[in-house]
Parts: sequence; C-alpha cells; structure tokens
Amino acid sequence: MNIGITQRVDKSNTYKEQRDALDQRLVDWVIEAGFIPVPIPNNLVNLSNAEINYSTLEDWLQALNIDAILLSGGNDIGKVLERDLTEHYLLAWADKNRKPVLGICRGMQIMGVYSGGKLIEVNGHVKTHHQLQVVSKNQKFSKYVNSYHSLVLQECPNKFELLAISEDGSIEAIVHKYLPWEAWMWHPEREKKFFKGDLNRFKRLMSGEK
Repeated sequence: MNIGITQRVDKSNTYKEQRDALDQRLVDWVIEAGFIPVPIPNNLVNLSNAEINYSTLEDWLQALNIDAILLSGGNDIGKVLERDLTEHYLLAWADKNRKPVLGICRGMQIMGVYSGGKLIEVNGHVKTHHQLQVVSKNQKFSKYVNSYHSLVLQECPNKFELLAISEDGSIEAIVHKYLPWEAWMWHPEREKKFFKGDLNRFKRLMSGEK
C-alpha cells in the first residue's frame, strides 16, 4: 500500500533554494506500520497561470498509485501557498475517492480548516507533553503525548467526532463521521520508541476501518 506523505517547505538562504523536507523518522514510522512511504512534492501545483492548475498533481497521484494520504507537520497554514494548495487538493481528491487520510499536527489543522473549522492560538503546547483525556467511548490512546504546536482547532468540525483533548481542553484527536479520516495533534514519529497503539490505529485507518 502506497502512502503519499506531504512535506514541509524549507528555504535555504545560503544556497538560494526552496526545499521539500520530511523527517526520516516519519518514513520509519510508516514502514514500521507495513506500508510504502511516498513523499509528495509541493511544486506539482502550477501557480504560473492565471488559474491554478492541478493536472500535474492529479497525474502524479495516478502514476504512483497512491492509496492513502498522510498529512505531516511543519509550516503554519498561510505561510507557504504551494503547500496549502497541495494539501487542500489532496483532501478534495481523498474526499472524492474515499481514500484514507491521517493528519499529524499541521495535518489535523489543515483537515479542520478544509472542513470549515478555525484555528486559534494556544499557550503551553510547544516542546512539551500532555496527558491525553479520551472523550469518545471505546477509544485507546497513549496516556501521554508530545506537543509541538501553537495553534489548535477552535472547535470540532461538524463532520468530525471529537476523540481526545488535552488537560486544558484543547482538541487533540478527531475522526471523520463518514470518511476514513483521522487526525492527531501529536507526532507519533518523534517518540524514542514508537507507540504500538498509534501504529495499530494507523493500520486500521489505512485499511478503511475507523
């Protein structure tokens, strides 16, 4: 199963380059789950025309036989146009084709914004850990999760169900009511030892289960 993974955009002033970047630990995490990771370039969207053209990205998705999408962390929404457009298109494509999607950190934010949600600033969520409070029945998560973000969803989007919150009530996990989409605000790839519960949830989600 080929998992398309979105990438962070970094700018190198030394080399005057704009680069796509992906944490190798996230690649390891996807491989550990038994899938094939396929990084998605951010420059497949044509911004040079009067109208934005997504045909190259569509062709790329078909040529590489992408089965599901993983929206990774990094870059605040609104900072890098090509990444925002790429991920919005990927969500529309996944929605149309009922493809599984997992959003991690920014990935959850873009999923929420795509679904009509709004982001607000939050304090005490950068480079720390939170005790997770599960609010949905029969759901299992790690007791403590890492946290590397300054923005959170103001409220759970209408088409999603709230799964877990942090101690201060911030949304930490959501799941779509109709599509095989789920999102977490923590980074499972940044733990020294991958949490089996996260891997198992990812496996079930990618198989279309919720």
